[in-house]
Amino acid sequence: MAREILRRVLRAVAALLVVTAVVFTLLHVSGDPAYILLTPEASPEDRAAFRAEYGLDRPVWVQYGRYLGRLAQGDFGQSLSFRMPAAAVALERLPATLELTLAAMVLAVLVSVPAAVLAAMRRGTLFDRVLMGFTLIGQTVPTFWLGMVMILVLAVRFHLFPASGRGGVLHLVMPATALALWLTALLARVTRSEMIEALEQDYVRTARAKGLTERGIAARHALKNALLPIITVMGLQFGGLLGGAVMTETVFAWPGVGTLILDAILKKDFPVVLAGVIIVAMGFIVVNLLLDLLYTVLDPRLRRA
Repeated sequence: MAREILRRVLRAVAALLVVTAVVFTLLHVSGDPAYILLTPEASPEDRAAFRAEYGLDRPVWVQYGRYLGRLAQGDFGQSLSFRMPAAAVALERLPATLELTLAAMVLAVLVSVPAAVLAAMRRGTLFDRVLMGFTLIGQTVPTFWLGMVMILVLAVRFHLFPASGRGGVLHLVMPATALALWLTALLARVTRSEMIEALEQDYVRTARAKGLTERGIAARHALKNALLPIITVMGLQFGGLLGGAVMTETVFAWPGVGTLILDAILKKDFPVVLAGVIIVAMGFIVVNLLLDLLYTVLDPRLRRA
């Protein structure tokens, strides 16, 4: 087990290196920060001094090598626009993104899993058909479009929720709902499929023969055996939620890492973009490592492997 975890950690480090290399290269070939961050009246000498100050006058591969050296020491570089450590800028926005992402995840699980279990137990009924129709719509509606419709209807027309910004619970309702819709639909489809398969197994027939209720069979036996695929989808889609949060944060003016990365890209603030991407990627990797450990708790066969 320890060897498997070590292998996954090393693979995660390799993935981070690839991500940083790709993002670093794309950023540095996309334009010159000296023309974005300095005023139009800046002289060529001023721009040259700016590039020299931040090492932008060196070849890209040299800059990347120096960046990796600093990164190994925990130094994400200095923000070109905020004039402070890039990691501090990204970490300041991280709580807002985690709040939105976790709220969307919790909402998706609380809605999809009970509804899908009930639909599997009542397969072919009107409730089952309605749920399947919802999952079709939920996986096709763009998050940004849903967010704008919610703002126009719920915020502008009926004044039920704030249109933008981060504050209390009411500020969180619309962005979390918009972000959770796609995952809710996906989890509902996966959970229903796994529950239908589990309810057809021999141990379920045995439980019925013993006189157990359908609700007890579903909760104690079928759902327990269907959890692994459901948890796998949740872990894999956590990164999708973090990525989707970029668009959601933009629509709702939510001050998270997503909007920070977008603003930093427009400003050519390379250190902040890289710090944000690395922090998000590390969060995704940590969640998946925790899920691997959870697998061994839920499935004893993995502990013996």
